[in-house]
Amino acid sequence: MRFTVSTAPESHPAGVGANPARQNQILYLAISVLAVAGVLVSAVSLQRHYAKSASAFCDFGERFNCDIVNRSEYSTVMGIPVGAIGIAGYGFLLSLATVYRSRPNTPLQLLTAALAGLVFASYLTYIEGSVLETWCILCLSSLALIAMITVLAGVLKVKSGLSR
Repeated sequence: MRFTVSTAPESHPAGVGANPARQNQILYLAISVLAVAGVLVSAVSLQRHYAKSASAFCDFGERFNCDIVNRSEYSTVMGIPVGAIGIAGYGFLLSLATVYRSRPNTPLQLLTAALAGLVFASYLTYIEGSVLETWCILCLSSLALIAMITVLAGVLKVKSGLSR
């Protein structure tokens, strides 16, 4: 009986045992796509913050209404709209995942920034549910995006720690 082992990338199912650098590229790409989505969601949120009219796409009654959340006293931090903070935060994550991804400390910076964003989004979600008692679909979407980015950044950090 004779066994052969092939190390060609196409022989590995679903990337199992594939090139770690290629896997990292995929993680960086996924983080980049999610960060772009976060910028877009935050931009819509910022637009709703300054809008004079009510929006129909996010108004599902008193319990689900982005306008109530985006125009509440909790929609700014030190005078800066939360949507603008989101654009800056997701933009920073995008720059780390693209422009600065070759730096050795980028996985740690990505994880740290994503965790900070997740803590901030979790706080805002608490405010929505416990104080305002109104949910914002845009805000919940942003929470899901930053949670996924945090998980991917954690995987990237673990993988980069193993390869060094």
